[in-house]
Order: sequence, then structure tokens, then C-alpha cells
Amino acid sequence: MSHPLTLLACLLALGMIASSSAADEAKPVVLEPGDKAPAFAGDTDEGKPWKSADHVGEKVIVLYFYPKDMTPGCTKQACTYRDMQQDFAGKEVEVIGVSGDTVESHQEFKKAHDLNFTLLADPKGEIAKAFGVKLLSGGDAIITSRWTFVIDKDGKIAYKNEKVDAAKDPATVLKVIGELESKKS
Repeated sequence: MSHPLTLLACLLALGMIASSSAADEAKPVVLEPGDKAPAFAGDTDEGKPWKSADHVGEKVIVLYFYPKDMTPGCTKQACTYRDMQQDFAGKEVEVIGVSGDTVESHQEFKKAHDLNFTLLADPKGEIAKAFGVKLLSGGDAIITSRWTFVIDKDGKIAYKNEKVDAAKDPATVLKVIGELESKKS
């Protein structure tokens, strides 16, 4: 028969191991330029599956996270990306907007503002969490912070901005892409 203190010590040790692994899982993801971008997937505004594995390597991916469809800052950012699509043309760039909104909300947002790029629904915040994007409290809805990443053709993060100016984000990203192109030349 085991000694009660030995049994207690074993149980405490097991509890510490369990809490330590739970704490490890809760650690936020911190990605920096040069890090490999995590694989991610979601449903597009057309309700179709979209996987990064099918796009990384083919084009530079501009992945921008925004809080909510149809809000002033998010609309400004999306419409500026829309208006600058011709500037991105020929640069092998794919712009992807991500928020916690549903596919249906994205469909309405895209139609209302004639958006010409893909929006991914992230209603559980899984894509945001994979990139370490902070989630804001929004009741039942997932609301992401406004962050932008540029993923190069090698699948690495070339640029990260946690303090995005919604109106200036597309122009800033275009400069980053120009710098990437000049490094490859």
C-alpha cells in the first residue's frame, strides 16, 4: 500500500504537469517578419473553402484582419484596397481580408461596396489566433484587432503591422511589396 504523502505528492505533480501544459496552450502566438506563416483556411465570401496551401508560393499574400463589416474604418480600408487593385495588378499579389463576420455578412459587405478581392469568414477566431491577432470583446461575436501581414512566396512573413491606419494600409503594403520585388531583382 502506498504512503498517503507519496500518493499526494504524485497527484500534485500530475496536477502541475496538467496546468503547465494548459498554460503552454494559452500562450499567445507571436509571429515576426522572417517567421514561417501558419497554414490557415476559411470560407470565402462566396461560401467556398479557401486554403493558404493552395495560394502560398503562387503569389504574395496580403492578409489583413479587420474588426467588423460595414463599420466606418473597416469600410474605408476595404474600399481603399478595392480602389488600389490596379496598383497591385501585375505584381502577383492576392489580397485577403479576414474578420469574425459570417459568410453572409461578407457577401453583403462585398456587394454594398463592390469589393474586388476575397474576404474570409473567421467566426471562431481561428485564423486570427493562428497569427496572434488580438481578439476584442464583442459579446457573442468575434471581433479581431486591425493587423496586416504580407506573406512572401516562400511562405514567410515579410511584413507585420499591429497598428494599422485603415486608410493608409493599402499604400503602406504596396511599398512593402515594391521592396520585396526589388530584393528579388
